[in-house]
Amino acid sequence: MYRRSLRRIRHRAYLAFTLGFMASAAASQEMPDHEHMGHAVSGEMARHHPEPARPRHKHPAAMRKPSTPVAMTDMDHGTMGPAHMGHEMAGHGSMSGFLGPYMMAREASGTSWQPDTSPHEGLYQQFEAWSVTTHGSVNLNYDRQPGLRGADKTFVSGMLMTMAQRPLGDGTFGVRAMLSPEPLMGATGYPLLLATGETADGVSHLVDRQHPHDLVMELATTYSRNLTANSSVFVYGGLPGEPALGPPAFMHRTSGMDNPEAPISHHWLDSTHITFGVVTAGVVLDNWKFEASTFRGREPDQYRYDIERPALDSFAGRVSWNPARELSLQVSYGHLNSPEQLEPAVNENRLTASAIYTTPFGDGHLWSATAAWGRKLLSPGDSLDAYLLESSMILKNNWTLFMRAERVMESELTHDIPGLEDRAFVVGKVSVGGIYDFIRTDHAKFGIGGLVSRYLLPDDLKVVYGRDLTGFMAFGRIKLL
Repeated sequence: MYRRSLRRIRHRAYLAFTLGFMASAAASQEMPDHEHMGHAVSGEMARHHPEPARPRHKHPAAMRKPSTPVAMTDMDHGTMGPAHMGHEMAGHGSMSGFLGPYMMAREASGTSWQPDTSPHEGLYQQFEAWSVTTHGSVNLNYDRQPGLRGADKTFVSGMLMTMAQRPLGDGTFGVRAMLSPEPLMGATGYPLLLATGETADGVSHLVDRQHPHDLVMELATTYSRNLTANSSVFVYGGLPGEPALGPPAFMHRTSGMDNPEAPISHHWLDSTHITFGVVTAGVVLDNWKFEASTFRGREPDQYRYDIERPALDSFAGRVSWNPARELSLQVSYGHLNSPEQLEPAVNENRLTASAIYTTPFGDGHLWSATAAWGRKLLSPGDSLDAYLLESSMILKNNWTLFMRAERVMESELTHDIPGLEDRAFVVGKVSVGGIYDFIRTDHAKFGIGGLVSRYLLPDDLKVVYGRDLTGFMAFGRIKLL
């Protein structure tokens, strides 16, 4: 009976996700070309001639067509003209930030920031006072991991996210929801050498596999109130949600979102992006953001379709700074109470720092790069570092090229091998790949791609994993624009 119930839940979840994504794609096909509205604002004008603040509760709704979808992407990535101005200038076609008086392109996952030049892709609609945007992508992947501990698998990954905001009193109220089809790949996730974290069954560790993300990745609300023309205070609450810890999650970074493979440094940098119980409060002062969170430290359990009981037993703080439109910096610190289900007596302090650079170049091309460092301080246990460098180049001729290089100190890879169970190893991985979008409409693109990964191991681990390890992944994807 339990298996039949679980199958019914999976089937309904799959239908809900698929129908929602298809509905969004269908809506995108109906959008007239003359309603394309971008978000990018000229760098010099935005930096040196900020606009005066306007009351957030007086949106020019009369200038908008209710229920008319509008594109939110600026394919020129930074050019400015009458159809590419922000909503404060053009009156419609884009959304201001949920957390403050700036354009929404600055906001990434949770309350994290990215460069103002980041593309903000999605479908825009206006319903009375509500401004709504929807974006997402779905990948069908074939993954083959090499060596003695490798495996192969075909699976689906991706996400569908809808965000809405409206005036409320003297501020702005926002809601957001994000779903993922990844629970359909099964409890053990997909093969990914050198990846660790979480569990498939509540008994054994997931090692050399990437866990599936939960069906519900985010259900959150926000409220912000402008204090001056360039400052605000805000509060964010999620069940689940993302605390103020680390850089934007890898599937939301421009430098990493087109790569369907998770980083092996995920649990050093951004693994808290699905946390069951988060409250964050912060202040925005021009290009600075200071914020603090209390949240549940425990990682999601092996049941990927439910909403887990919230708790506020951990804390984190983050300082973000966007010194230029192309650059976003952050440092953050957090204390995670008993994050791993299989090691409940171990707490973790986490320290991260990152820099994201995104810039347009040439005739409509875009380049983005992220450099990040994370440190786990386990108590009791070791201090473990991870480094990540990833980059993506989005070319106007429908090609996207990406790479990722990582160096991680791991203590879980050999936890079940006698004689090696208490050792930490420095391992590395380099991946390169690309996507060709063979069909592209105004608001969706359909592409095929692949990547190749090379694994770097110390000699002691080559006995366990094998030598000369090279893996690959082939995939097709649909992405809303």
